[in-house]
Amino acid sequence: MYSIAAICAALLSAPIERSGIAAFSLHHASIQPSASTSSLAATKKSAKSGAGFGGGGFGSSASKSKPSHGKGRGDLISALNDDDTKKEAKPSRTFVKSDQEQVINDIAMKSATTIIGRAVAKSPQYGTIEMDPFWQLLPSLISTKFPSATDEELQRIAGMVEYSLGVGTLDENVVADPWRPHNELHAYMPGLGDTSPFLDPNQLELCKQLSENYETIVKEYEALLEERFDRKGNDRFQSVTSMNYESGWKTMVLFYNGHRIKDFPYKLCPVTTRIMESVPLAGRIAGFNRQQPQSGIPLHSDGNNMWLTCQMGIKVPPSISNNNGDVVPSAHIRVGSETRYWVEGQCLLYDTTYEHETFNAHPTEERVVLHIDFFNTLKMTELEIKVMQYIYDMREQFMKAEGVAKVGAQVL
Repeated sequence: MYSIAAICAALLSAPIERSGIAAFSLHHASIQPSASTSSLAATKKSAKSGAGFGGGGFGSSASKSKPSHGKGRGDLISALNDDDTKKEAKPSRTFVKSDQEQVINDIAMKSATTIIGRAVAKSPQYGTIEMDPFWQLLPSLISTKFPSATDEELQRIAGMVEYSLGVGTLDENVVADPWRPHNELHAYMPGLGDTSPFLDPNQLELCKQLSENYETIVKEYEALLEERFDRKGNDRFQSVTSMNYESGWKTMVLFYNGHRIKDFPYKLCPVTTRIMESVPLAGRIAGFNRQQPQSGIPLHSDGNNMWLTCQMGIKVPPSISNNNGDVVPSAHIRVGSETRYWVEGQCLLYDTTYEHETFNAHPTEERVVLHIDFFNTLKMTELEIKVMQYIYDMREQFMKAEGVAKVGAQVL
């Protein structure tokens, strides 16, 4: 059991590096640095009670994944446990306990008046032991990491916080769209404007780079197939969810929750890796997806409007004859009211907050795509994306500090 002050001191001594992002801080709500809080794990609630982004989402350990292994990332648990082997001496930032507490409380007092602090304060659990300490810490975390960010620049981030705490609302265009199951949204940023099931891939340099390097990416995929088993004999192609397993869909994951996978043979796919890392990867999967013959992903929607999905055809089975004798593409994806077909070397770009489903109707050949989930660079500002990446990282570290051995696929 750790006090809020102990957690903050650990954050101060254990910076986290991800896309140039480092971390530290806390919020002042009902914080008494010298007193211990109740068990952090015991404070985890549903999204609407102030714990995070919906069932199985931010703050939930219902869905498991591998811990992050990003190079240079600080180990918060080791810091909390005073693991000296994980710490680097920083003579210029030597604090005694009372100094740390004063710095923490000063930052907390200032951050309480920011737009993020005001958003957190709207929670009905604000200032009580029922509130997830992570949300208490969030205003100071953001203020400390992004000191020059204005309330105007963080307005939509604040809206995301309010929605996550159960006091925000959805935009009318989302509620009114019959193809977007808005009740399934667990992570929502207001004000992103109109969208559509499929988007023009020509808008993104990512899609251009993927198509131009298609042949190289295929060769790298084939090289990975030769090394599909890791050193323990485990198949790198895994079912990400039970639905995917039952639906004949498996993924060779190159990135999970936006991070590289420990011991993955990236040397075999340098071009693929470089292109994928050219965009802000989101908190889901990025890798090669295989869909078995005569199988598909059932109808569903994903609950985060801050992400887009890009898929490029790697191996697409040939067309087949339908019941009417017409020759038709064998593999399709329907998003909302629109149906598209994969073509080798071409990208599909779509919004997964719409209901969507896939099917590979070919009797004998599988369908393979390169799948990339990433932050919506078409609608979100660079600062908003950096802040959200930072929130994801800090939540992941906080969950580890709570004792969650493996962080869920949707930490947000």
